[in-house]
Amino acid sequence: MMAWFFIFFFVSGFCSLVYQVVWLRLAMAAFGVTTPFVSIVLSVFMAGLALGSWGVGRLGRRLEGAEPRWPLRLYALAEAGIGLSALTVPHAFAWGRSVLAARSGVAWDSATYYLASGAWVALALLPFCVAMGATFPLAMAAIRREGLAGSDRSFSFLYLANVLGATSGTLVSAFILVEIFGFAATLLVTALINLLLAGAAMYRSGLSSITRPPVAATSVARVSRSRPPAITVALLFLTGLTSMALEVVWIRQFTPYLGTLVYAFAAILGVYLIANFAGSALYRNRASSDRIDSPARWFVLAWAVLGVLAVVPLLAADPRLSLSGVTRLVLGIVPFCVAIGFLTPMLVDWWSAGDPDRAGRAYAANVIGCVLGPLLAGFGLLPVWGERGTLVALSLPLFAVGLVAVMKPARLLAGSAPGSTRTALVVFAVSTTAALTLLFTTRAFESQFAAIILRDHTATTIAGGKGTDKVLLVNGIGITKLTPMTKMMGHLPILALGRPPRDALVVCLGMGTSFRSLLSWDIPVTAVELVPSVPTLLPFFHADMRRVAISPRARIVVDDGRRFLERSGQQYDVITIDPPPPIMAAGSSLLYSQEFYEVVKRRLRPDGILQQWVPWVPGDDPMIVGSISRALHDSFPHVRVFVGLEGWGSHFLASMSPINLAAPAVLAARMPATAVADLLEWGPATAAEAQLREVLSRGVHETVVAAIAGGAPPLSDDRPYNEYFFLRHYLRWVGAPE
Repeated sequence: MMAWFFIFFFVSGFCSLVYQVVWLRLAMAAFGVTTPFVSIVLSVFMAGLALGSWGVGRLGRRLEGAEPRWPLRLYALAEAGIGLSALTVPHAFAWGRSVLAARSGVAWDSATYYLASGAWVALALLPFCVAMGATFPLAMAAIRREGLAGSDRSFSFLYLANVLGATSGTLVSAFILVEIFGFAATLLVTALINLLLAGAAMYRSGLSSITRPPVAATSVARVSRSRPPAITVALLFLTGLTSMALEVVWIRQFTPYLGTLVYAFAAILGVYLIANFAGSALYRNRASSDRIDSPARWFVLAWAVLGVLAVVPLLAADPRLSLSGVTRLVLGIVPFCVAIGFLTPMLVDWWSAGDPDRAGRAYAANVIGCVLGPLLAGFGLLPVWGERGTLVALSLPLFAVGLVAVMKPARLLAGSAPGSTRTALVVFAVSTTAALTLLFTTRAFESQFAAIILRDHTATTIAGGKGTDKVLLVNGIGITKLTPMTKMMGHLPILALGRPPRDALVVCLGMGTSFRSLLSWDIPVTAVELVPSVPTLLPFFHADMRRVAISPRARIVVDDGRRFLERSGQQYDVITIDPPPPIMAAGSSLLYSQEFYEVVKRRLRPDGILQQWVPWVPGDDPMIVGSISRALHDSFPHVRVFVGLEGWGSHFLASMSPINLAAPAVLAARMPATAVADLLEWGPATAAEAQLREVLSRGVHETVVAAIAGGAPPLSDDRPYNEYFFLRHYLRWVGAPE
């Protein structure tokens, strides 16, 4: 009958990860795409799990004398309660966004804003996350009350099923559900699964086997002799903190090789969970051995190698290796994740011996470590030491515990703990030597650039190259280059305005080319940039930028562009947007969607012009361009399109008023001398009239025409058509809409 509980926790893990993926994206759309806020959402999620595990674990003791069916019935109620989140969370986020937008005293990108938005996220998510955390001790109490075989190791059994379900939830939501249903419908589908799960658990609680007598004391006693001392809780905290902190590092390390697509992040999380499942399955296999000390020996060996496994990504991310991105990922993180998957359920099993109260406290300690790990890595270690230094720093406590495990295992293990063995000592010595070798022989991705390297809590930023071949990379991904097309992003919408401009806004600063071009019109210009290090690099790309940037007309704001527009009360003549490439990048739809354009319209004057750069390249799905175009045409009554000077990408000009571009000669005559000089700085023409004629002659490209005619749906926050394309591109299960 334990199969029932395996199914329950597989489905529960599946739903939990689907919720986490969708909640995070909804929160980003509501409150801003900033790294601090992403960390807040994840921390609230994990904190809820910890509270539920600890609080309901304490309740487990009171259930010992209750009617046998009650633990499983409470579990069913918890799952049903989680399903209600599909109806409440989206509305709570939308309400919170409107409330904060109306509070002028809550400044954007401030500690007050993050505190207020974080409190709102906690209010929206905590009840459901607490319910998720409660499921472990409730199910353990049910298993214990039924006296099912293996109840002394019930946590690891449930953990194994939960991790397998979480893996499925991560991959199925990213590769299938969101593309087919969108975010809102995906939540409803998941809620329906939760309700079916609750019904199945309620049905199971009524089976006659529920009255089976409690498990024999001898089974529990066998494990109790091997139960570790109180330091076990500290070890669980350490494994949680280290694993989640390393996950932040892995995202930065492997992004240059995997890219910034949704599927790259899903791959990192999916590989992590699959490897964790493998480690948990290995522990379950070893724990079934009749030799009491067998798991203890494996415990010592796991700690002996854990430190070196934490620094294996140094090798996997070395740019000199000719490996695919997926191969690098598997090589880099699977060994460590298998070890963590082995240790975590082992420690909880040994500490709890099936007691829901002890299991709840132990698991809560692990989850609290998971809460603090990303904050430590993202805000403390990475900005100062980078990826390599952070890996080393996080591995040091693992080496310290490994040394104690092999030299004095009795301090970590109680009862019949084995003494020091030559094998364990040799393994630890080899691990330490291997770690030192990796540290001194491997190279970081940025080592291949003769460049300026800056790090902050958001990204590692690289500025390199010479002359017109200079490059800007954020987390290893090329963001932009020095090209006259980025100049045109500033000049073209001003010329389309048909009158002298008063001010302008740039969303996504990049190398600062569009910002500099707009300033050449001698008007106030505001630029919004998400990555704090990027503005510091502007003088590297433009020799005069130190002078330009200190102009009283120049203003640079570090913030999420969409959030800035929502909070700002100012209107502009021109808003120019250049989202980071590629066109399918994760999160980019928030700068292409219908909802975003509704925000933009409130910040444009009645005859103001939006310049939306759409960075399509040959080979991209034309339906994505069509989806963005549909969103623009549905939002603005007047839209014109011009292909970039290099024959790729498009300048979309949108306005609530007619866009009447005069002849190139007339437009050139309207330009001040400083703007003409800026326009022609990099050619290709030698006169402003010729340069403008070259752009204006590049009307709607056949790719855009075909995309619009293809009937792509308008891109929205709920249906990020550009980001989720796996079925359309690779399996062709989902065709173009009728």
